[in-house]
Amino acid sequence: MANLEFSGSLEPSDPYDNAVLIVGQLKHLSKLRFEDVQCKFGSRVDAETFLACISSLHPSPTDQCSLWLNSATVAALPLKCSRHNTPSRCHSLTKLVKSCLAGGQEYIVIVCEHENVYASGLAVARALPLYSAKSGSHNNSARKVTVEFIVLEDEKIVSLTSDELECIRMGADGVRLAAKIVDMPCSEMNVDNFLQEIHEVGRQLNIVPKVISGEELAQKGFGGIYGVGKAAVVPPALAILSHIVPNSTETIAWVGKGIVYDTGGLCIKTKTGMCGMKRDCGGAAAVLGAFKTAVRLGFTETLHAVFCLADNAIGPLAQRPDDIVHMYSGRTVEINNTDAEGRLVLGDGVAYAVKDLRSDIIVDMATLTGAQGIATGKYHASILTNNDKLEELCVKVGRSSGDLVHPVPFTPELHSPEFSSAIADMKNSVADRGNAQVSCAGLFIMSHLGQDYPGAWLHVDIASPAYSGERATGYGVALLTALFGDRSLNSLLRLIGPSGVVVNNGIAMEEDEEDGPKRLKLN
Repeated sequence: MANLEFSGSLEPSDPYDNAVLIVGQLKHLSKLRFEDVQCKFGSRVDAETFLACISSLHPSPTDQCSLWLNSATVAALPLKCSRHNTPSRCHSLTKLVKSCLAGGQEYIVIVCEHENVYASGLAVARALPLYSAKSGSHNNSARKVTVEFIVLEDEKIVSLTSDELECIRMGADGVRLAAKIVDMPCSEMNVDNFLQEIHEVGRQLNIVPKVISGEELAQKGFGGIYGVGKAAVVPPALAILSHIVPNSTETIAWVGKGIVYDTGGLCIKTKTGMCGMKRDCGGAAAVLGAFKTAVRLGFTETLHAVFCLADNAIGPLAQRPDDIVHMYSGRTVEINNTDAEGRLVLGDGVAYAVKDLRSDIIVDMATLTGAQGIATGKYHASILTNNDKLEELCVKVGRSSGDLVHPVPFTPELHSPEFSSAIADMKNSVADRGNAQVSCAGLFIMSHLGQDYPGAWLHVDIASPAYSGERATGYGVALLTALFGDRSLNSLLRLIGPSGVVVNNGIAMEEDEEDGPKRLKLN
């Protein structure tokens, strides 16, 4: 485990003792003078070598050049960036950092534009996971990686403020927390362990979580969460962290799917398909990391984090196909696939956000469908929303934050019939798995908001972006914090968050030069 620090200036160092990686887009690296980075080389590198190294870079998609042995390196990010990619090139940045990490006390110098510092800083955090069960891994506690920024604006180098550096630190902390929870196996991260993480965040924020667990869930009508987790040794739970702002103008709820392990239930997964199902809590982990970050940076509205936690286990008490579940929304669900459990727990979670928390805006985040990776790939989460302006904003902020998203069709009139049941209000899995599975899964969750819900709802399916290879990415922390950046006191979150358009009280607002703010009706 490495300690990660961020700085807005360069500290003198020598690659003999401290490895250094200087990384950025070629157009930015080419603007550097040797004097700008000379302090990182001691006496090991001269100006001629540095400039020759920069000139030799031909990224395709990336490239790197060693300045001194393997301890001083310059690397270039990809040249190309299409309209659906992030200008920060943060995915390539993470890969470059991983390949160049030397161990010990080392430095990473990121050369970028102002609007890309948040995504770039969090990209480094993804390369430095907190969890490891390898023998001797605890001996790395003294390791430190310092990220230093050279920020270019109008051909000049500008300094980051302490407020902006704090934002990067808090965001990186949130990303690493989320990734740690997802990386940990269920033997170490069961429902009770997850609740301990929630309590710890609550302690740091001076918030006491509300927890409903075990038989109390059944008694209070949370049939979705209870049914999924009732066969497990550790009972399921609904947990809520609430940041209450007196006289706030809106109430926002982030609802996370926290299936700490998904066997598939009685509709059991294959022996290979079950590997990696410790990651099925990625949505709840992201919500926890984002909530911690947002509140610490000064969130100006009332914000709730709702965690739907369960272990979809097998046993004599396991939920069966053909069972009828009574959801917290009041709707009944006929179970036709126990492996479609995430939508059941989230259905209860969003219903609670409406009925008990009176939320104007609800975002649910989940590793929900394997079809997500087919629909929008490994880098882009799938989003579904009842609000076209919120969809537009989410795509925009996904690019600025580095957590990319792409919309899937929102057509409930076409897809809701997939859940038709002869004996209950609906089934929990579609009749035709070839008919827009990602959209259908999200629409199941939306149906538990109630037909008269007047607010804005956004569903984010992060099944594939939640991990890369065998490691969690902490996906979702950057997206949530940036999407609501205009509700933050932090200047950097406001910079990369929505601009010109805000979502207020569940209604999209757009700036009009002549008439001022103009309300737009929900879909």
